[in-house]
Amino acid sequence: MCLSRLSLLLTACALTALAIPAKAQDAPIIVDPSMTQPPVATPVPQNEAPGPGNILPPLVIPAEPAVAEPAEPVAAPIPAVWAPVPVDAAGQSAYGLYLSGLLASLRGDYTEGSDLLAQSQSLVPEQPRVGFDAFRAGLMAGDLDTIVRISPALRNEPALADAGRLAGAVDALQRGDARSALAILESGDFDEAFAMAARFLRAPVAAAANDWDAALRPVSLAPSDPATLILLHQHARLLESRRRYAEAEAAFQTLLEVPIATQLFARDYADFLKRRGRDAEALAYYQQVLDAVSPEGSGTSTEARNLVRTRPPAAPTPTELAAQGLRFAASFLGSNPEARSQVVVYLRMAENLHPDDEIALYLGQALAAGTQQADARVAFARIGPESPVRYAEAQVGMGVSYARENRPAEALAAFEQARAVSPGEPQIIRLLTAQLNDLGRHEEALAAIDDPSANAARAHPDIREIRGLTLQELGRIEEAEAELWAALQAAPDNPSLLNSLGYMWVDTGRRVEQGAEMLARAHAAEPTNGNIQDSLGWAQFRQGQYDIAVETLEGAVNKEPANAEIVDHLGDAYWQVGRRREAEWQWNRVLTLDPDAERRAEVEQKLANGLSVAPPVSAGQS
Repeated sequence: MCLSRLSLLLTACALTALAIPAKAQDAPIIVDPSMTQPPVATPVPQNEAPGPGNILPPLVIPAEPAVAEPAEPVAAPIPAVWAPVPVDAAGQSAYGLYLSGLLASLRGDYTEGSDLLAQSQSLVPEQPRVGFDAFRAGLMAGDLDTIVRISPALRNEPALADAGRLAGAVDALQRGDARSALAILESGDFDEAFAMAARFLRAPVAAAANDWDAALRPVSLAPSDPATLILLHQHARLLESRRRYAEAEAAFQTLLEVPIATQLFARDYADFLKRRGRDAEALAYYQQVLDAVSPEGSGTSTEARNLVRTRPPAAPTPTELAAQGLRFAASFLGSNPEARSQVVVYLRMAENLHPDDEIALYLGQALAAGTQQADARVAFARIGPESPVRYAEAQVGMGVSYARENRPAEALAAFEQARAVSPGEPQIIRLLTAQLNDLGRHEEALAAIDDPSANAARAHPDIREIRGLTLQELGRIEEAEAELWAALQAAPDNPSLLNSLGYMWVDTGRRVEQGAEMLARAHAAEPTNGNIQDSLGWAQFRQGQYDIAVETLEGAVNKEPANAEIVDHLGDAYWQVGRRREAEWQWNRVLTLDPDAERRAEVEQKLANGLSVAPPVSAGQS
């Protein structure tokens, strides 16, 4: 593979966006199950509007069995049809607003979805399904007003009751009512899904409520409980806020005995030392932090000295520590796709308490990892160039988000912004160059890599790889081979490098059998990678092993069904084993997959005249 491999380096895929209806449509409100029963998704009959269980992805909120409560008076039955239909001041019906909100949420725009669903719920507050969906969208959008308003109506929903309690505590703290927030947190145990977030909120909220006995309860590190690292970090910072500096330092020192805690909190300890006027000690920790994120060590000494010369940030307030606690709760969930919704919920709550660049960055990354690209870019855009490192990361996220939506010009502009503030960062150079290559601007891509600002990064295997692929696109095969070979010597087991050089050797006929062996190693290392499997199948094809090539390429197409090059290769293999109709079907598919002009012309020629293949190439040919 050639250009498609360069595109792969963007780690992007195309997404299809659904449009929100321009205007809500009138329809009767549908009767839903009793509020004492959690909504259950049911199949949607044809010609019927989709129901909420079919549209919104479920939050990852494990539910415990509901605790039996005293029976309540039976509510009056909900009418099957309203007459007249409930409408707002603008004439929009409750059901139209409801459907529009569901569709906005499906598209990933939970901000608009929450607003529309909240409007619908305010018109028909007795409808449990509307309240359920408005609540969930409100969680994803961080709309505390909606969540708190609807929570009482959902107190019997086990899946959402503790989410409502947590949101209520955050809302109370945000409004300055820390005592009410603390009362909510201490009103009972939280469901497992929210227990860690509540745990990280208790000490800061107690401090905000001026309950220092509760805020400064002793914390002991427990190897079996990583959450104690966060609790001890909070403890040290709260001790500092009470001017109990010796105890705060002792807590920091205990914390930094743990290697992972050193990575996380050494900067905070350096700031603490700087605030205490201990610049020499602070310098050593600033240097340690900078060296950890810049292994090459370029310019870190100067940057560390600059940090010592500048005023450190003030010690965080209890509300800021609460926001950090929610961010840490999100980080504990990791990159598990099934927990992405809960990560977004925590980060939205954290932003409500104290928006900062770090929370905005993590929120943008969590949103972009799902389907919420527009909301992700809104979060990234909140990070300004005043913080160059965070700004560069945000612009990288912005660029990858645009690339996922097949908006290459905007992706390129974002990568260029990132490079402007961080010119030597290998990841940024790789993404920028891959995007230029994807746009066919190979000379500019090569110039970006060869710019003096990239000198330190040029020896990095990833940069050598993309430089080699760029030279290959420019027809400078000897130079491309040398660059890829040098990269492979630095990282001999790297599947991507094995694939890039192996495919070039196979496709050009320079060293087909050697290339095929490299591609077999790459495929063994990454058997789920459809592009590498395609390269291996093409090597088998080039060696005349057509039957096995068909099997390999069928597997590659199953993994990458929308890749025009892989589908084209499978068509060629079918032709060679006599499956002509299937070959023509695959070639016709290629034309629907937006191939480049050269591939389109080649496929149209094959459809008109069939495939003419040269004899298999052996290792001795070049």
